[in-house]
Amino acid sequence: MQPLQRNPKFQGRKGPVVLTIMDGVGIGKYKEGDAVLDSPSPFLHRLMKTIPYTELKAHGTAVGLPSDADMGNSEVGHNAMGAGRVFAQGAKLVSEAITSGKMFEGAAWKKAMEEAKKGGTLHFIGLFSDGNVHSHIDHLKGMVAEAEKEGVRKIRFHILLDGRDVPETSALDYILPFEEYLKEINARGFDYRIASGGGRMNITMDRYGANWDMVRKGWETHVAGKGRFFKSAQEAVETLRAETKAIDQDLPPFVISDNGTDPLGPVKDGDAVIYFNFRGDRAIEISEAFDDPAFDKFERNPNPKVFYAGMMEYDGDLHIPNNYLVNPPEISDTLGEYLCGSGVRQFAISETQKYGHVTYFFNGNRSGKFSDALETYQEIPSDRIPFEQRPWMQCAEITDAVIAAIESGKYDFIRLNYPNGDMVGHTGNYQAVQVSMGALDLCLQRLCEAVEKAGGIMVITADHGNADDMYEHDKTGAVKLDKNGEPRRKTSHSLNPVPCMVFDPCGKGEYSKELRKGLGISSIAGTCAELLGFLPPAEYDKSVLNWN
Repeated sequence: MQPLQRNPKFQGRKGPVVLTIMDGVGIGKYKEGDAVLDSPSPFLHRLMKTIPYTELKAHGTAVGLPSDADMGNSEVGHNAMGAGRVFAQGAKLVSEAITSGKMFEGAAWKKAMEEAKKGGTLHFIGLFSDGNVHSHIDHLKGMVAEAEKEGVRKIRFHILLDGRDVPETSALDYILPFEEYLKEINARGFDYRIASGGGRMNITMDRYGANWDMVRKGWETHVAGKGRFFKSAQEAVETLRAETKAIDQDLPPFVISDNGTDPLGPVKDGDAVIYFNFRGDRAIEISEAFDDPAFDKFERNPNPKVFYAGMMEYDGDLHIPNNYLVNPPEISDTLGEYLCGSGVRQFAISETQKYGHVTYFFNGNRSGKFSDALETYQEIPSDRIPFEQRPWMQCAEITDAVIAAIESGKYDFIRLNYPNGDMVGHTGNYQAVQVSMGALDLCLQRLCEAVEKAGGIMVITADHGNADDMYEHDKTGAVKLDKNGEPRRKTSHSLNPVPCMVFDPCGKGEYSKELRKGLGISSIAGTCAELLGFLPPAEYDKSVLNWN
């Protein structure tokens, strides 16, 4: 770990630098549906008008995604903020690997094809949409086309319904065309069918060990073929929507059966399974269930012997899964690593839902610490209920812990993530988001008071937008309406920029109050390095600071 050189233009501060990440809080493009603007958060809005402020890009190419039509997300956002520069990310890497054919030359793909062609079934499990945050249906179709080309006769699809990174009741917009696509293939003598499914926030896609029961239900649905039978995915979605009134991400699991007695596609010995999500956080737990012989989070009954591969290596240090199709970006020389090499004492904290973001993702997809002596990590357990029921989440508890860390004098650099704007934003509940922003505002004021008292600096920003864009709009900017004449709820991230503010009450005039414009969130690492008294590494993107 290389030490950083000192910044000769910085005179230093008595207190720590506190990086505060307001997850999912962007700068809205439209007044209608902007729950950040339309919320009881006077302190945040006053800060935006009275302290050095700029806006940063947090989506598309600014965070390593294929195009500026792609939404940013927390993983690539924290990668960019922690690495100080932009790396090609999952969606882009996978698209390139499929287009070039490189994926199909790899050992994992060849092994999956070998097992399927020996008489087994090839299974695909993953998020079934074109949201391009966890997965993309075009990636799935690219692999299906190759499997057909290579002569795999039988494929079963286990689809996780989105309604989160895409419109909340759009499942059939993907299912019906895909069924037609499979019908064309099956007419050529193949047997490719959807076999099971369920909402992404109901089964399979848990993260950070928050709710292993989701994964258990996914295992029973996809692997065991146990659950409520339907003749088609369309019938399942229409029936479950009518019964539960739930949006797609929350729909209960379902199993397809032709005869009402036997599941169409359970996983059996000798089969091959590919989990086609490229993003890691909601792929690790199901991968452990398939890969770990000592797995004990729930009983796997049955536990068939299969070849399992993930789209990518979801955890590079723990090497999860054992087999994967595309190599993830290799991110080194992150801010955390440089700061450890420079003797900087660090504290990272969030609640469970975003704990991995201020640790694993901020550190370049690296588990563990760079230095046990210099780093302290704290996880506050998240609620295990729908977040619209507790929209304040754990922001007060996070704030209590950060204030204690500031007052202790033990740390030079503190980074924290408030999940409210993102996790509550994903529910589509406008009132809940307003409450979440109000709670966040109270916490921001408490933090600023603690930072000022300690003689420190606070950098306030976000990883992407969400709460700032809660309604769907048409091309003219008008709000789309649902069948009841109400605004159509939007549950996905936005394409909007995010705020970046520097609260430096003990400032000595070393830098201009006018922050740089036109930068991306990768500038955060260099900014924090400079405010800690260092020169950023030459390869880092520019900071937002204009030094006098």
